[in-house]
Amino acid sequence: RVGQIITIKAKVNRAFKTSMEVGIKVTVQDVLTNVEKIVSVAYATYVAKPVGGGQVELEPVKLLSPEEHLEHSLAVERRRIRLGYVQVFQNLMQESNKEGDCYTFEEENAVSTELTRVQSIELVLPPHANHHGNTFGGQIMAWMETVASISASRLCRSYPVLRSVNMFKFWGPSFVGDRLVFSAIVNNTFHSSVEVGVRVEAFNCEEWIRDQPRHINSAFLIFSAVGDQGELLPCPRVKP
Repeated sequence: RVGQIITIKAKVNRAFKTSMEVGIKVTVQDVLTNVEKIVSVAYATYVAKPVGGGQVELEPVKLLSPEEHLEHSLAVERRRIRLGYVQVFQNLMQESNKEGDCYTFEEENAVSTELTRVQSIELVLPPHANHHGNTFGGQIMAWMETVASISASRLCRSYPVLRSVNMFKFWGPSFVGDRLVFSAIVNNTFHSSVEVGVRVEAFNCEEWIRDQPRHINSAFLIFSAVGDQGELLPCPRVKP
């Protein structure tokens, strides 16, 4: 919150051949009570940008502590799970697209997912990009959170609190001058949480005229509905 001190620490946990995992830990300190607590932990995967045509091969990370050895080992497992997600979802999509499949949903007082659909368009300007002209990943994530929060609030009728961001992936780059279209919709609700899917498509001027989008990002954001006293509120069921 306003007035608190945030500390962000990042460290390369493991370097693979051409990619690396960076662990990020965010802590917050209250200046009045001096209490410090962890508010977020994340793992980001980076690929070294080559100069010219060849790939950049990374040097192994030198490990100095038992904690670093543990994170170094866990990075392999996280990478395996991350790569496995793609195959799992491809299999699910193939199963759901078979001919003859029929989906029915009947539950009293369920809310249509169409009521939670949100779309937003942003123009990438120079302050939104790095020195290469590529849009900041954090800027894209911030825009995604905004449309996802609006989508969740339309269902919960309250102020949703972001709990986690899952499977956030860059499928391609975007650049200064691109129009970014953000589409969000509630996928499902649980007892006191909501999953919102967000898809991001990019257009340069020519692609905009021809209606030829580039799919550059997708993610699933989990929100909780919170009342005035900070209590968790139950979420209504949705009808796809």
